[in-house]
Amino acid sequence: MKNILIILTGGTIGMKSVDPQGVVPSKDFADFLRSFPQMNSVAEIEILEFANIPSPYMTPDMMMEIAKLIESKATSYDGVVITHGTDTLEETAYLLDLVLKSDIPVILTAAMRSGSEIGLDGPRNIINAVRVACSHGAIGQGVLVVMNDEIHTARDVVKSDTGKLEAFVSEGYGILGIIDPDKVIFYRKALHRDVIHTDKLDTNVDLIKATAGMDDRYIECSIEHHAKAIVIEAFGRGNLPENLMPVIRKALDKGILVVVVSRTNTGRVLPEYGYKGGGLYLQRMGVILGGDLRGPKARLKLMALFGKYENAEHVKDFFIHSIV
Repeated sequence: MKNILIILTGGTIGMKSVDPQGVVPSKDFADFLRSFPQMNSVAEIEILEFANIPSPYMTPDMMMEIAKLIESKATSYDGVVITHGTDTLEETAYLLDLVLKSDIPVILTAAMRSGSEIGLDGPRNIINAVRVACSHGAIGQGVLVVMNDEIHTARDVVKSDTGKLEAFVSEGYGILGIIDPDKVIFYRKALHRDVIHTDKLDTNVDLIKATAGMDDRYIECSIEHHAKAIVIEAFGRGNLPENLMPVIRKALDKGILVVVVSRTNTGRVLPEYGYKGGGLYLQRMGVILGGDLRGPKARLKLMALFGKYENAEHVKDFFIHSIV
C-alpha cells in the first residue's frame, strides 16, 4: 500500500455553515480525514495542516511555501494530495507545476459544496485524488487537478462556473483521464509543460483586462509602481484599442515586459491583425504574444521567471521560446 501525504490549505472542502456567519472554515476537517474509513483501503495516509483559509486569501508566496514543503517531503511519500479552495486552485496548481522538481504525483482537489450541504462532493474528490496519487499513470505528468471524477492538467484546467459540481474544465483540450469505481484511467499525456526550477518569485507583475472603451489609467498605474511585467488580457486573437498604444510604448521604453493573451476562454493569440492595436502591430512594437495561456497563469509564469532570472531579457527569451 502506498504512502500519501495530504496537505490541507483550507477552502470550501473544509468549511461548514454556522449561524449567523454563513459558510466558514471548520477546525474539524483534519480529524474527519483521519477517521475517514474509506481512506484506509486506498493508501497509508498522513495529514499535514498547512493552512485553513478561504482560497481568495491564497498568495503566490504561500504557493511557493507549499512547493518547498512538498520538496522537503517528497522522498518520504509516493504522492501528495493538496486540498484547496476552488477560487484560486488553478493558480496554485499551475505555479506548483512550474517550479516543482520532484516527479512524484502531486494532485490538487477541492469541493464545490461545503460539509453542511446535501450531496457534498468533498469526500469523493479526496478519495479520487488519493487514488490518482497512487496511480502509476500519474508519475511524470506534472501537477494534476482531480474534480468530479475527472483528471486535468494544471496548465489547462480552469474554474468555469461559480457553483456547479462540474465547474472545473479543460476547455479546448479535454481531460487527461477519469476515475471510475474500479480503476484510474489515463487517456492521454500532457505534452506541453513549462518547467522553471526556482525557489523564489518576483510578484511585481500586474494583470489587466481589456474592455471596450478603456483608457490608459491601469497601465499607467503599473508603470508608476515599477511593475516588472504587465499581462494584458486582450480581445480575440490579441488585439487592443488604438488609444492604448502610447502608454504601451511608454511601458516598453521603461523596460517593462508587456505580454498579451486573450480574454476569451480558449484559443491562441496570433500576430494576425496589422491595424494599430492589432496583434501583429503589437508584436512589431515589442509586445510578447502569450500563445494559449490565460491571464492569471501567464502572470504566475512571469513571477517565477523573474524570480529565477531577474534579467528581463532572459525572462523574455524564455517566455517567447516556451509559447505553444
